[in-house]
Amino acid sequence: MKEIYLDYAATTYVDGRVMDVMRPYFLETFANPSSFHTPGLQAKTAVADARGMIAKFLNCRADEIVFTSGGTESDNLAVVGIPRAHKARGKHVITSAIEHHAVLETLRYSQKIGEIELTILPVDTFGSISVNQLKQALRPDTVLVSIMTANNEIGTIQPIADIGRAILKWRKEQKTPYPYFHSDACQAAGVLDLDVEKLHVDLLTVSGSKIYGPKGVGILYVRRGTKIEPIIRGGGQEQNIRSGTENVSGIIGFAEAFRLMQEEKDTENARLTILRDRLVDGLLTIPKTRLNGHPVKRLPNSVNFSFLDIEGEAAVLYLDAEGIYCSTGSACASASLNPSHVILATGLSYEGAHGSLRFTLGKRTMPEDIERVITVMPSIVEKLRHMSPINLDMKYFTP
Repeated sequence: MKEIYLDYAATTYVDGRVMDVMRPYFLETFANPSSFHTPGLQAKTAVADARGMIAKFLNCRADEIVFTSGGTESDNLAVVGIPRAHKARGKHVITSAIEHHAVLETLRYSQKIGEIELTILPVDTFGSISVNQLKQALRPDTVLVSIMTANNEIGTIQPIADIGRAILKWRKEQKTPYPYFHSDACQAAGVLDLDVEKLHVDLLTVSGSKIYGPKGVGILYVRRGTKIEPIIRGGGQEQNIRSGTENVSGIIGFAEAFRLMQEEKDTENARLTILRDRLVDGLLTIPKTRLNGHPVKRLPNSVNFSFLDIEGEAAVLYLDAEGIYCSTGSACASASLNPSHVILATGLSYEGAHGSLRFTLGKRTMPEDIERVITVMPSIVEKLRHMSPINLDMKYFTP
């Protein structure tokens, strides 16, 4: 029985081509980039080249790229570092109800300890942000807006460029450099165009573990002139924004993975869109099933369904027994049995959200894999519904 991995939003495998370019930096060019001897300078040059490659694809300057340990650290650096650096100007921060926990929980904690005042914007039934609502939430003391580029659970793509333009207009009208605009683009990297000038963002998060690169490495783009408070202090690496010995092999792997994803995205997106739509069509034939997220403005590899009257965790286990691997939502929240905060934010009932499954496709996903899911899923849902004491009306699927 072929194993079918459909949890690429949680993490990807490392592309073999990425492994090839990383290998010398484990065994040969392994020196500390801060060392002044020849091996250290070789490592420093390699890091600089990787930084330049990433900057090229983001359409920014190389010195605007800060290397971190991954998406969570990059998000934390942005949403903690900006308010702390600009607390004399204001404490107000705006985010959305469907942000990744690395943003949402961090901001809630900052609010709890009194560092910020937080506005959490709602989303519509498709998980989309209203630009008008965001504009209405802006205040003279707003120092940061953080809205993700594309949602990691339901795949909805947000109007980031429109939000960026609205913020630029506000700044011009108010004659102020505030607020700064951050976006978590971990799920969008390699799928969408991340030209920071077109998006009008001041800070952007990307993680290697979502783009067929190594885990434990990420970046935060920080627009030149943006003052940000470090959250990790030490030797002053990364322009004194993020101290710590650079993960040279990881940085090299990240840059190569990012390059490959950007160069191959059009072809791969077209292939995955066909498979995604086939999966949607196939699983929506199951009674009392709902597609979560926007039907069109969504990532090409991401689908999320709610099956009424079943437990999503039970369905994951039954699928696992069939060699099919998916999730009930974000892997970062897998220890919790509560329904997804993202699904609930779209207005779906607690009962409906509890039966949600996320399938995310990737480079190794083949048409026959999708057909197998479509074949086995109806019987799993039927079995779980037969075991369930719940038999709810479809009104619970209507936000």
